[in-house]
Amino acid sequence: MSVSNESVRIGILGDFNSEFRSHHATNDSLQHSARKLQLKVESSWIPTPSLLKPDAAKTLDSFDGFWASAGSPYKSFDGMLAGIEFARVHNRPFLATCGGFQYTLIECARNVLGIPDATTAEEDPKAKNIVIYPVACAVPNRDPKAPKLSGKVNDIRLRPGSYLAAYYGKETISEEFFCNYEMNPEFEWMAMEAGFPIVARGANEECRAIESPAHLFFVATLFQPQLSSEQDKPHPLITAFVQHVADFRRKRLDDSILT
Repeated sequence: MSVSNESVRIGILGDFNSEFRSHHATNDSLQHSARKLQLKVESSWIPTPSLLKPDAAKTLDSFDGFWASAGSPYKSFDGMLAGIEFARVHNRPFLATCGGFQYTLIECARNVLGIPDATTAEEDPKAKNIVIYPVACAVPNRDPKAPKLSGKVNDIRLRPGSYLAAYYGKETISEEFFCNYEMNPEFEWMAMEAGFPIVARGANEECRAIESPAHLFFVATLFQPQLSSEQDKPHPLITAFVQHVADFRRKRLDDSILT
C-alpha cells in the first residue's frame, strides 16, 4: 500500500524543450500516476551537460528514481550516458522512453559489454558498431513531416511472463511512437548478453522494449507511454514505475533510520 502524502523525487534525464509534446506529457503522466497512488511526486529535469560536472553523482543521489526522456540528440551525448549508468549501477528504479531507450542500449553496450565505440547512427553514421540505426520500415499514412515511426502503432507483442506484460496485464498493446531510429537487429545479441532481454516486438520482429530481471525496476521502451496517459486513466507502466520509486524511497528512509 502507498502512504498518503508520501513524497518521492524523480529525476528526468534530458534537456527539457517546451516545444516537445512528449516532454510535457512526461511531466503530466507522472502526476496522473501520483494521484492514482495517492503520492506526492516531485519531478525535476536534469540537463545532460550537468551530468558531467564534478558534483553530478551527489545531485543524482538525491533522487529516488530516474526517467531517461525522449529528445535525442541530447545536448551532451556523454552526459546522458553518465546519467543512465548511475541509475543502472546504483539500482534505482529506471524508466527510459524513445531516445532514452536508444541511449540505454548504447550505455549497456559500452559499459556492460565493453564496446567503447557503440553508438547511434544519429551521432556517427560511419561508426563501426552502430547499435541504433534508422528505422527500417516507415509507418504508412503518416504526416510527411513526421518521423518515419510516428503515431499509434497496434499489435506490439509483449513477451509472456515478462515484467512488462505483468505491468500491462496483457500481451498485445498499442502505443505511440515518434522517432527516426530503432535498435539495429544485428546487435540484439548484445541486449541478452548484457542481461537486458527483449520483451516487446513490433510487427516485423523489431525490438520495442527491454527490461532487467535483476534490477528493482528497469524498463526501456522505444514507444512513449506518456503520450497515452490521461488524468482519469494513468498509464499502467508509468504507474508501476512510480510505485517502485515510492517503494525504494520508503526502504531508503527505513535504512537511514536503522543506521
